[in-house]
Amino acid sequence: MRYSIVSLLTLALGALAVPKTEIKSYDGYKVFRVNTHGKAAIKEKLTPVTFDEWEHGYQHVDIVVAPNDISAFESLKLDYTTLHENLGTSITGESVSRKKWKRQADDDSWFDEFHNYEDHIDYFRDLQAQFPNNSKLVSSGKSYQKRNIYGLHLWGDDGPGKPAVLYHGTVHAREWISGPLVKGFKTGNEDVQAYLNKYDFYIFPFVNPDGFVYSTTADRLWRKNRQPPPATAANQSCYGRDINRNWEFGWDSNKRGASTDPCSQVYRGEKPADTPENQGLDKFVRQLRDTVGIALYIDWHSYGQYILSPFGYKEDLYAPELGKWTKAAALVSEAIRESTDDHTTYTFGPSGAVLYVTTGAAPDHVYSVGGAKFSYTIEQRDTGENGFVLPPEQIRPNAEEQWAGQKVLLSLLDETFFDGKGPALYQGQT
Repeated sequence: MRYSIVSLLTLALGALAVPKTEIKSYDGYKVFRVNTHGKAAIKEKLTPVTFDEWEHGYQHVDIVVAPNDISAFESLKLDYTTLHENLGTSITGESVSRKKWKRQADDDSWFDEFHNYEDHIDYFRDLQAQFPNNSKLVSSGKSYQKRNIYGLHLWGDDGPGKPAVLYHGTVHAREWISGPLVKGFKTGNEDVQAYLNKYDFYIFPFVNPDGFVYSTTADRLWRKNRQPPPATAANQSCYGRDINRNWEFGWDSNKRGASTDPCSQVYRGEKPADTPENQGLDKFVRQLRDTVGIALYIDWHSYGQYILSPFGYKEDLYAPELGKWTKAAALVSEAIRESTDDHTTYTFGPSGAVLYVTTGAAPDHVYSVGGAKFSYTIEQRDTGENGFVLPPEQIRPNAEEQWAGQKVLLSLLDETFFDGKGPALYQGQT
């Protein structure tokens, strides 16, 4: 058996067509990084300005400001830098390819551009067809707009049925880099053959297909799924739920971890797992738990360059496995940094403490309910210079460095990290 590329960038097109929508223009919009220096008061000063928050941490918050609010923002005299002088121009520069991809699963030019949904479907099907004896198309169910949420199940020479490595990609529709990353799973060498003979891989490149299609056809910065707001919502124009605030575990555990406002980017839904996407994904997780078990779960996101372990819903709650998770993440971070000339640096640690509080998040759920031995969110390139609008020329190095990190992580899944007699170092280290 030989795999040329284990891809995944998307799933089969469902029966429901996407309505023709006018594409939202971001011409004249700017992206600012406001240095907060840990002071909540500075965030409060932003209240008079209408903005979309991209990312926030202890030291800064990244925001998108519309042209008619830029003067009001600048008048606040805050400490900030400009990340995108004209967001519309940046989006044009990284836009999805309009070229027709050559229908070959080993066509390396795939990594040079972002692609539309239909090309992902073709690539995905062609890839599986090349390895029919060692792979199978699977589905966790349907999205709100009835698209199949397809994945690829891969196994080694002696057949399926081993502990699962489960990957979810493009949970948030605007994170286009997540899909090409999973394609960096290049095989054909002894290491990869060993991984495939030891674990079954289940790779779901787009668990939010509706949101991805909408982000490529209507609003590049769309984040949530495309589910209508509750009937009781005051504003019936606010569509979507944040799939990564909708998982059952910890859903209502911390008011700061999600929003109850349907217009918010982090709207958690009316109740746990009230999105069809999460209902199907959760069922699939539980099936793996009850059959082969989950050795590793990764929820791929962007941006920020983080390797985050549970728990997300509370800053000072640490899982018993945190020591081995952190040591493994440190080794993965080192492998990523040394793999390319860019020397990309990843920060690692428990999600709630290192980044910010998140409730109803997938890694917490797949660890606590699904029994995953290792569970992470990996926030990919970059640290904010481009943010969600990443230039296509970064697709290839991103995939290469993530594959370097994954090779290290996969080699650690069965290591003994602590023998009860000394420091909590994994036993492979001298």
